[in-house]
Amino acid sequence: MRRLRTFLAALAATTALSAAAHAAIVDVTITARNLAAANGVAFAPLRFGFNAGTFDAFNTGQAATAPIISIAEGGSGSAWFPAFAAADPTATLGTVGGVLVPGTIASFTIRVDSVLNPFFTFAAMALPSNDFFIGNDSPTEFRVLNSAGNLLITSIGQKARDIWDAGSETFDPTAAAFLTIGNNDLRTAQNGVVSRNFAELAGFNGLTTAAGYTFTSGLSANTDVFSLSFAVTPVPEPGSLALVAAGLAGIGFARRRMAG
Repeated sequence: MRRLRTFLAALAATTALSAAAHAAIVDVTITARNLAAANGVAFAPLRFGFNAGTFDAFNTGQAATAPIISIAEGGSGSAWFPAFAAADPTATLGTVGGVLVPGTIASFTIRVDSVLNPFFTFAAMALPSNDFFIGNDSPTEFRVLNSAGNLLITSIGQKARDIWDAGSETFDPTAAAFLTIGNNDLRTAQNGVVSRNFAELAGFNGLTTAAGYTFTSGLSANTDVFSLSFAVTPVPEPGSLALVAAGLAGIGFARRRMAG
């Protein structure tokens, strides 16, 4: 009996240690919602990365560089993703949805190591615009996961006052993205700096969007325009299951020895 109790205690301790070692691996579902009123601001696909907090895409009051310009002027992330991967090679990167017009929702699930990548960085172009976007200035602003893979925050909200102007392209509806009259390839450099700005969106009022609706900004500083929510699902670790199976077999063996 003493041998059996010792064996069970050792099994329990080993299983607990194994579970703890692998508890950091989780599936995170990110849900993006456009909260703007009908006919209001839309958003390009959301680019994101779970990371170690080392990639700083932009800084308020400073000139925008290529990574954030690729988001702000075209919504593509063509320079943002490579810069992110270079700054943080172990980051987990992805995209949520397509263009989110007012009232729409998109979700995406991705596997994350919360020990390596507890922080969340995101960016998406605001539409229509020449160079407006949403995103976090500080790479450590949003710590979503703790080291055990549990959520530290469940959502991130964005109001109109949180919209950024990259300061890289002059205001011009004929060169703006997401307008039927706009040619997004025609860009005039502004040579400004990154700053908060939502009021300029009213300059697009009355123009037809690529989605077919007539744009009406209708924004005030406290208007909710976008939200992100997070849900976590633990990932079963095959090695732990094998350990449990081996332990059960060991219990049977111990019992047979005792019976004998």
